[in-house]
Amino acid sequence: MAKDLTLIFILALPLIGFAINGVFGKKLPKVLVGGLATAAVFLAFLLALTLFNGLEGVQIVRLFEILHYDNFQINASFQIDALSVWMTLIITGIGSLIHLFSMGYMSHDEGYHKFFTYLNLFIFSMLLLVLGSNYFVLFFGWEGVGMCSYLLIGFHYNDAEKGIANSLAARKAFIMNRIGDAGLLLGLFMLIGQFGSLEFLEIGKALQSNPALQGGAMFFITLCLFIAATGKSAQIPLFTWLPDAMAGPTPVSALIHAATMVTAGIYLTVRSNFLFELAPLTQNIILYVGLATTLVAAFMALRQNDIKKVLAYSTVSQLGLMFVALGFGAYTVALFHVTTHAFFKALLFLGAGSVIMGMHHDQDIRNMGGLRKYMKITWLTSLIGSLALIGTPFLSGFYSKDSIIEAVKLSHLSGSGFAYFAVLAGVFVTAFYSFRMYFLVFHGKERWRDLHHDAHGHDDHDEHHGLAPDQNPHEQPWVVTLPLVLLAIPSLAIGYLTIQPMLFGDWFAQVIYINQEAHPVMHHLAEDFHGASAMAIHALTSLPFILALSGVFCAWLFYMQMPQIPAAIHQRCRPLVAILENKYGFDSFNEKVFAGGSRLIGSKLWKIGDVQLIDGVMVNGTANLIGRISQKIRGMQSGMIYHYAFAMIIGVFLLLTLFTQV
Repeated sequence: MAKDLTLIFILALPLIGFAINGVFGKKLPKVLVGGLATAAVFLAFLLALTLFNGLEGVQIVRLFEILHYDNFQINASFQIDALSVWMTLIITGIGSLIHLFSMGYMSHDEGYHKFFTYLNLFIFSMLLLVLGSNYFVLFFGWEGVGMCSYLLIGFHYNDAEKGIANSLAARKAFIMNRIGDAGLLLGLFMLIGQFGSLEFLEIGKALQSNPALQGGAMFFITLCLFIAATGKSAQIPLFTWLPDAMAGPTPVSALIHAATMVTAGIYLTVRSNFLFELAPLTQNIILYVGLATTLVAAFMALRQNDIKKVLAYSTVSQLGLMFVALGFGAYTVALFHVTTHAFFKALLFLGAGSVIMGMHHDQDIRNMGGLRKYMKITWLTSLIGSLALIGTPFLSGFYSKDSIIEAVKLSHLSGSGFAYFAVLAGVFVTAFYSFRMYFLVFHGKERWRDLHHDAHGHDDHDEHHGLAPDQNPHEQPWVVTLPLVLLAIPSLAIGYLTIQPMLFGDWFAQVIYINQEAHPVMHHLAEDFHGASAMAIHALTSLPFILALSGVFCAWLFYMQMPQIPAAIHQRCRPLVAILENKYGFDSFNEKVFAGGSRLIGSKLWKIGDVQLIDGVMVNGTANLIGRISQKIRGMQSGMIYHYAFAMIIGVFLLLTLFTQV
């Protein structure tokens, strides 16, 4: 009973914050609006900690019945287990820090109360998604997250300068995710047809008791679920919405990329692992899509100059790496990387937000440089985040990234050799673009001073964006810097502390099923694991670490010592640069295939379904038919009494004949 109440309060707290700020927020002081929203999420985090400490197996909390037809039933029910509670801790823990950061970042925004209203609803929707005990509740959270992302990405839709771009970015995110949602809906209908249930536990039990269900249907079901994951977790070809989502305020970017939306696809796949284990073909598709995504996005990050877009493509690349792990059946490793990535990527995004504030909302890294001198807390925490991202031994990102690389190396599945080469290439490119951004922002010449000495720079500068000639960047108030410090700590240590129980312990033993015969990777990883310290020490001489160091060195050489090199490469490789800047043509492909296809289908449905069938046959056709019948009946109305009398006699005669025969 206590757990039931705890779970209800975890869900209710962000919803209460949403309701109060939504109704009364405009009249309340800003500090109260932000404090209430932040406190609601933080209290949910504390309650989730109590749940995690008292976990005992799997517990279902049923609130009420939604639908009951014959043997099919849908309940508003929730599942308390290691996976759902762990995701809740990530969402609420990081979410509360992002809320705190937002109190400083959005302090001068006119829509302050509305922003926190949306943030709380976003958190509630994500909690609904991860805590639901069935795909129906998950779907409601899934759609809620999509709706909130639309509201938050396009939050500044009325901005005089970028309002149209913000609106288009929000619409793009909404439409691209609808494609994935269509896959999820189709998958749910197939699950109902196959199992007669949407409950996770019931489907799992049905698969165990009836091996006959393990047929070709699993491929189509899991493929639909993967399409859904492709939309939410930004995989090829549906990834293009995520970099454009940087149009939203920086705290939104941090929330989407670290703790909420983009992890939904990973969670869906991990939660449905009992289905994917029976669909090896789908897992192969996941593997190759993940490989393509991690490389494509990493190379695209090389050409970005907007500090947030560098991090956006980094997120897409890291998500691809997580899907690589899922493709090899290493579900716990993928979840482990979700955990570590959430902390250091939130740190990097909030660090970018602090830089943007210090630079008076200039986001171009080419206009920065030397910020280490003026923003020491932001510099140090951003360095920690960057080192974690590239997989520096002993830092959190190392343990999860290296585990994925080792899983690929140890696998004997088809394509593992190419996959190993691809992830190693990704290690080098990640280190290069990460420290390109780091060096250009925090080291070298203070380039913002040059903007006021040439015509081109002066044209790009206005009173709203960029530093004035007599201004220097400056560190932000504690409400901005405190979340950076608090995120830097787990970015350093959480990998070291959790690798043993997450990967090789029994944390997820009751919720994640792995076919050891088909996917022996986790068994091999456990044999090679001799403790977190030994793993990190051994990695100091490993190929991935050497490649990461090489990437850092090349970034330092190209952008700190010999900036003419990247300029020459840009000049001599114009076709390749054009491909990268054109996003490999994925935007055009999506516009023609998905958007154009949707418009074509919509047009046909309108012409055939609405105009011809509904209007033509049902509405106009019925009216015309009644009109014609009326015309015929009208001709029978002569107005002569004897005609009516004759008709009555004939009718009576026919009735008598009928009754006589009976």
